[in-house]
Amino acid sequence: MLSTDSREQTILEVAQGGYLGISVEAFLIDRQATGLSRHTLKFYRQFLTPFIAYCDADSLRLIQDISADYLRRYFLAFSETHNAGGVHAAYRTLRAFFRWLVNEEVMPPAWTNQMLKVKPPKVAIAPLEPVSIEDVAALVGTCARGEFTGDRDRAIFLFLLDTGVRAQELCNTTMEDMDLNTGSVMIRCGKGGKSRLVFVGRKTRRALRAYLRLRRDHSPALFVSTSGNGLTYDGLRLVLDRRAKLAKLDNKPTLHDFRRAFALNMLRNGADIFALQRLMGHSDLQIMRRYLAQNDQDNRLAHMRGSPVNNNL
Repeated sequence: MLSTDSREQTILEVAQGGYLGISVEAFLIDRQATGLSRHTLKFYRQFLTPFIAYCDADSLRLIQDISADYLRRYFLAFSETHNAGGVHAAYRTLRAFFRWLVNEEVMPPAWTNQMLKVKPPKVAIAPLEPVSIEDVAALVGTCARGEFTGDRDRAIFLFLLDTGVRAQELCNTTMEDMDLNTGSVMIRCGKGGKSRLVFVGRKTRRALRAYLRLRRDHSPALFVSTSGNGLTYDGLRLVLDRRAKLAKLDNKPTLHDFRRAFALNMLRNGADIFALQRLMGHSDLQIMRRYLAQNDQDNRLAHMRGSPVNNNL
């Protein structure tokens, strides 16, 4: 049986023949080797598979036969069964794949990247609604004090809201990553393999201490299940589902809604947008636009604070 390194090298050599299906597999193996999360790999495969099927239907199997016009026609066909966000996701996936073909020198020197000639589809930037502070309070209100699951779940909700971390980042956080004296938390497995430092305030630290006092396990994970094992993403989602039912919320929030609430409320409370970008682990401000969905009241207060007439005349 070939080792992982040998198999990867063999696939890359075959991919250099320009066969689409084999090149896609080589791309996914390479992306996995660079440490991309299973969620990102699943995302890539989700959008590469229909493209391969579309090409197969036209008996097109060589990358060098894929023209810019063919790619445009594919995105038009894809848009008939997917919304604008899905089409843009497909575009980003193929752009990453074609860029990899160039960087890895898979194709002959005379080949040109046809994706460079295809403009990205336009997507309206719709605001992303966060979980409301009232709903977080209702969730916390279902968490009985002095009980393991109650104190743990309270700490989870406050931690998510206070740090803005992604759900999987919370699951990956260990006891060693948390400094209860300073409130700093090292996120070592952020998106794209990037690490960053986030923080929790006094109330969240108090909730964490109450939860940790009830721990009887030896797991290195910061948050654990009742069996003492590190809490998984699915386990975290079940915690939220159960508490949302107990709180009788009309609109059940998602785990990512806490991240949106962190961003919006930090901005409302006067946080610097560049510091907020670093805390959230975003590479640029463009990505944050959908998180910072301000309503008319936010805009009115912003105008009251900055009105040039009121402040300067």
